[in-house]
Amino acid sequence: MPNELMQLFKLIGLGLVFLLPMANPLTSMVMYLSLGETLSAQEKKQQLRQATLYVILALLITYYAGLWITSALGISMVDMRIAGGLIVAYIGFRMLFPPSVSEVVSKAADQNTAAHDNIAFVPLTLPSTVGPGTMALVISASSKMAGMREHYAQWVLVATPLILALLIGLIFFICLRSSLSIVRVIGHNGVDAISRIMGFLLVCMAVQLVLEGGQQYAATLLTHSAAS
Repeated sequence: MPNELMQLFKLIGLGLVFLLPMANPLTSMVMYLSLGETLSAQEKKQQLRQATLYVILALLITYYAGLWITSALGISMVDMRIAGGLIVAYIGFRMLFPPSVSEVVSKAADQNTAAHDNIAFVPLTLPSTVGPGTMALVISASSKMAGMREHYAQWVLVATPLILALLIGLIFFICLRSSLSIVRVIGHNGVDAISRIMGFLLVCMAVQLVLEGGQQYAATLLTHSAAS
């Protein structure tokens, strides 16, 4: 059991390292502060609770159904890793060299006009927290987890995605709930600095995804060449 707990902590730690820079609750925090200015305190709390639930559900649905959907569409994991890596790289560069906050908030506000101040799903959940890059990472992780059954206990593989989704949701909730205090302590420059660091990590992760996909694609070509 101690060994299995270590396996669980290891997978959860790796999951947080990969997912947090991609989900980037700091971006959602800025949007929540800006777009929620017209909402009452009660409405803000309601939107926050809904957004947290949506984030958790979106992560779990992507993990459990994403691989099946991509398989049904004929999209291989090699395609997913390369495409996901390119998306993650784009998002990472956008975080390293971001547009002005006013531009981001203005676009989000335009998208949200028809939603009658309902910001829980769009833009707080999609695309801010669980966007295409996050989905690509989660689906890629789902594929990898399926091949780890020989090395990890079954209950660890079952519990890890559930715990990770809950932890991401909890971190999202805490960041948005404490958004005013966080900005007051670290300032907008601090938020920008952390966001740029996360952007750099995303670019590194993107390189890894593209290289993994490229290696698998090359191996597939060599196998077909040898067979013919």
